[in-house]
Amino acid sequence: MTLRRALHFVFKVGDRAKTATFYRDVLGMRILRHEEFEEGCKAACNGPYDGKWSKTMVGFGAEDDHFVMELTYNYGVGEYRLGSDFLGLTLQSSQAVSNARRLGWPLSEAGDGIYLAEAPGGYRFYLVDKTQPSEDPVQKVSLAVSDLQRSTHYWESLLEMQVLERNVERNSVLLGFAHNQCKLELQDIGGTVDHGTAFGRIAFSCPREQLPGIEAVMKKENQKILTPLVSLDTPGKATVEVVILADPDDHEICFVGNEAFRQLSMVDPNGETLLDKAMAADKSDEWFAKHNKQKATA
Repeated sequence: MTLRRALHFVFKVGDRAKTATFYRDVLGMRILRHEEFEEGCKAACNGPYDGKWSKTMVGFGAEDDHFVMELTYNYGVGEYRLGSDFLGLTLQSSQAVSNARRLGWPLSEAGDGIYLAEAPGGYRFYLVDKTQPSEDPVQKVSLAVSDLQRSTHYWESLLEMQVLERNVERNSVLLGFAHNQCKLELQDIGGTVDHGTAFGRIAFSCPREQLPGIEAVMKKENQKILTPLVSLDTPGKATVEVVILADPDDHEICFVGNEAFRQLSMVDPNGETLLDKAMAADKSDEWFAKHNKQKATA
């Protein structure tokens, strides 16, 4: 199913400034675009919140050929509880390792030539200490599952991903739509998957004409559909169509029509400036400090 592409993973962030430092200065990514919204997303892109929020896309390159991160910030929420669902994201960049050391960002050894760095909020990033490749440095996203056989069937048979590797020792499988894309690793943790309140979402694109078929398969197989096929508007940009699913362990999955998404996801040369302006204008931390209060913990 090479017409389908891995696009991005959604992280909820409580501290935009520290988060921006991690992705820009430590990992070496750039801001691809930044958007502000006055009310919650119809497809719960920002989680179960209906207030003001922002979306910042960061990555090593455009989503046409890179797997990137979607950082969602809900104004007034300062912290989210991590669960056991997100096991980490692996990328190859000796420069990121060097940046972390120079900036004093905590690193710990996680294998031969691999270092663990945590983004604000506790999200784990595994840095392979090798020269950053000219193609996408992001290698895989790792998610926890409670029944590897059941999950493999879901992703392989229903979503038509290809099993690329099975690891008996790790009790895991590696899947992908193509060898030159970011892969999805599923690892059996031998128990219930806890999503906390920090739960994310992984996104893929497909030809728009495939979206009704994906929804139909899930209905036929009695699988969860969180958001049936719906159109999402971004002011001044392309309207995209999405279907939001949940796998057997309730990992959220977004499929978006590729044609409109390519227009929506074009890199905005003003992205860096828009994010910096939004952070400068956000006085919520000062307000809470002045009133001797703390932001909400979700």
